[in-house]
Amino acid sequence: MTERGRLRAVIAAFAVFALLFAYLSRPARGGAWLRELQLQERYARVGGASLRYVRLGAGPPLLLIHGLGSSIFTWRDLLRPLAETHDVVAVDLPGFGGSSRPTDLSFAVLAGALEGLLVSLELEGVTLVGNSLGGAVALAATASRPELVSRLVLIDAAGFGGPEAVPRVVRWAASGPGGLLARSGAVRRVLVWGTLLQLFHDRDRVTAERVDEYLAPLERPGTVQSLRALLEAPASEWRRLEDVLGSVSAPTLIVWGEQDAWLPVAHAARFGSAIPGSRVVVLPGCGHLPQEERPADVLELIRGFAAGQ
Repeated sequence: MTERGRLRAVIAAFAVFALLFAYLSRPARGGAWLRELQLQERYARVGGASLRYVRLGAGPPLLLIHGLGSSIFTWRDLLRPLAETHDVVAVDLPGFGGSSRPTDLSFAVLAGALEGLLVSLELEGVTLVGNSLGGAVALAATASRPELVSRLVLIDAAGFGGPEAVPRVVRWAASGPGGLLARSGAVRRVLVWGTLLQLFHDRDRVTAERVDEYLAPLERPGTVQSLRALLEAPASEWRRLEDVLGSVSAPTLIVWGEQDAWLPVAHAARFGSAIPGSRVVVLPGCGHLPQEERPADVLELIRGFAAGQ
């Protein structure tokens, strides 16, 4: 190759890199699904935190709680169908989605916010449905305020292993070096894309739209600080949850993706053994987010369970 040819190759490579970097750095555009479903965002002030939620339907109350790094978006495919028979509320926990970003975020703060929301919205006899971190928060609220909760659905719930069970990529993103690198929009997008590839067994589910919906809340100021505070909270807060499992008296359904790469399917059996009278359902060919990967199956399970079947 001539000197001029090498120069052209370098310029072409640089141009491709610049275009790719610009594409990856573009701001996330989330929220289109809310408009498509004609959902109205609402806000509740609970314990000094502003909590975003949506509410729709009528009937027995049902509260949906997302997992770590997620938002009410994770319930997109279930909201309207569940609202045909239930008064459905889906909330963004403090530190996530469209809710406020406390600098002192901890598991106790999350559990307290959920309990406060139940009281604020006058939800009694509610069915709590929690995925991942949301499952742990739902468990804590059920143990603390059993008079408010009629049934409990745990979907690939956190609860065993304490903060050490949080995946390395999340701990790294919340660390000092990780937080600095994550200031780059391109790095954030790649991190979200790579994380979703871990969470889904069916990788075709990792679409550009889904990446944007997960990325948009993470770009809000204070997100990294809240996440760091949560991960640095005393491990005793998390381990206390294991001590109260046996006291949960609400009928409990445990749903798990068999190919969950974050929380192993063996945890489903551990929850089943620890919670008296609970029922365990394992979904084959499914990862950490069954409500997004197998929404029809999860919908059928929740409907049947909430109806006492």
